[in-house]
Amino acid sequence: MAYIELHDVVKDFKIKNRRNGAFGNVKNFFAPQYLTKRAVDHISLEINRGEMVGYIGPNGAGKSTTIKILTGILLPTSGYVKVGNLEPYKNRKQHALHMGAVFGQRSQLLWDLPVQDALDLFRGMYRIEEKTYKKNVEMFCDLLGLDQFLMQPARQLSLGQKMRANLALALIHDPDVVYLDEPTIGLDVLAKDNIRAFLREINKEKNTTVLLTTHDMTDIESVCDRLVLINSGSVLYDGGLNAFKEQYSKGYSIRVTFADPKEAIQDTRFELIEKKDAESIYHVSQSDFQPGEALAFLASHCKMQDISIIETPIEEIVKAIYKHEA
Repeated sequence: MAYIELHDVVKDFKIKNRRNGAFGNVKNFFAPQYLTKRAVDHISLEINRGEMVGYIGPNGAGKSTTIKILTGILLPTSGYVKVGNLEPYKNRKQHALHMGAVFGQRSQLLWDLPVQDALDLFRGMYRIEEKTYKKNVEMFCDLLGLDQFLMQPARQLSLGQKMRANLALALIHDPDVVYLDEPTIGLDVLAKDNIRAFLREINKEKNTTVLLTTHDMTDIESVCDRLVLINSGSVLYDGGLNAFKEQYSKGYSIRVTFADPKEAIQDTRFELIEKKDAESIYHVSQSDFQPGEALAFLASHCKMQDISIIETPIEEIVKAIYKHEA
């Protein structure tokens, strides 16, 4: 049985339709009108314990709304939601003991409270045993470098330090699942790498289920084994990263260094993109040649010094999908 289950989940929001003018204001007060906006549109999804899932889509696709439904913050308009055999919106207190959440734009830290005191506060709130608490703090100090700023109040921390502290707070009680909504937003490259490595290690050590929403595709490729793509509240793709590339990528590029700088590939299935001296880059459609077939073809038809495959970055594939679905 899946650890997280969403079946035919719908979430609608009512938005007041305001009319202008003095008479319009009177009508707004005595006879308000509402528009219905659907944020989540019949989503069905199952996630097993220990999976690391990237949940992506353009702004307004319904990612954060889904996360809030799973955490119990929002009640779905219709459908069925269970996380670890609990309905989040009906068993909020019990569910909170088994989950952690980090929202990139919001912090769980208190402005004047040192990180150590915040961890102690969460220890009491979750009734964590002394042995477990010390073990986790030591692990977070090792993996996240918390010991460098444990005694500093939140107001003195950099953005990267605040994010690391928030991750520690979200995971201090050994939750079964952690929801991460844009956890690397605004961070520098080194800080992002540290957080990605930390998430992989936590998943390996504690089998923690991770649901990650982000616009940074490197987060997805570095952390997740599975990708769920949504748009307008509906699931467009659910599967592995490699299968996603194969399904949506229109092709790939091949970089060739010829023995003779004047040589070129004559076959029209290889589209020349760039040429500099003896080095040329060609675009190849998946429907014409699979990468292995293209390499074998070139090896038998050209004299080359070097050859390499350049895969289309997943970020470029996702951008193309967003533009097509817009």
